[in-house]
Amino acid sequence: MKINPLRQLGTLGQSIWLDYIRRDLIVSGELQRLIEEDGLRGMTSNPAIFEKAIVESHDYDAEMQALILEGKNAQTIYEALSQHDVQSAADVFRPVYESTGGIDGYVSLEVNPHLAHNTSGTIIHSAAGDGFVLDQPLQFPDPPVGKFVTAFDLMTACRRAPDKVFWEFQTVFGFG
Repeated sequence: MKINPLRQLGTLGQSIWLDYIRRDLIVSGELQRLIEEDGLRGMTSNPAIFEKAIVESHDYDAEMQALILEGKNAQTIYEALSQHDVQSAADVFRPVYESTGGIDGYVSLEVNPHLAHNTSGTIIHSAAGDGFVLDQPLQFPDPPVGKFVTAFDLMTACRRAPDKVFWEFQTVFGFG
């Protein structure tokens, strides 16, 4: 029987993360399958990933319509949709988090790119995660350059950032 190459990477100490999130991936059980069969250890998300998920599926239509009827603005709608999916994914990853003693099992939510040079805004945005992820740590990656070092240092000092941070360079350098 052929060994799954992703599982094989896990035996070498590598944690495989998926840079993608979409509601049907979670509710269909596909995310659970990726964790069980391929050894997926974490997941990243950002505004561009959510935009693609929202535009290319009907998974979000009913919730979006309800929020629009409530008079919510675009930013509030994005936050509600993305936070729902991030929390749902974190729930699926919870056994990974528990079985690894918090080494793996994270879901990363990138800080809004509009905060690229706003240390206090980055901190406020990161701290806002407490409002929707109460039962498992959530990662808020900050690029280790410029003003973000201050935000990272402050968040780490306040124990808001986990021990292991997924660095997102594309926000600062324009990759991706």
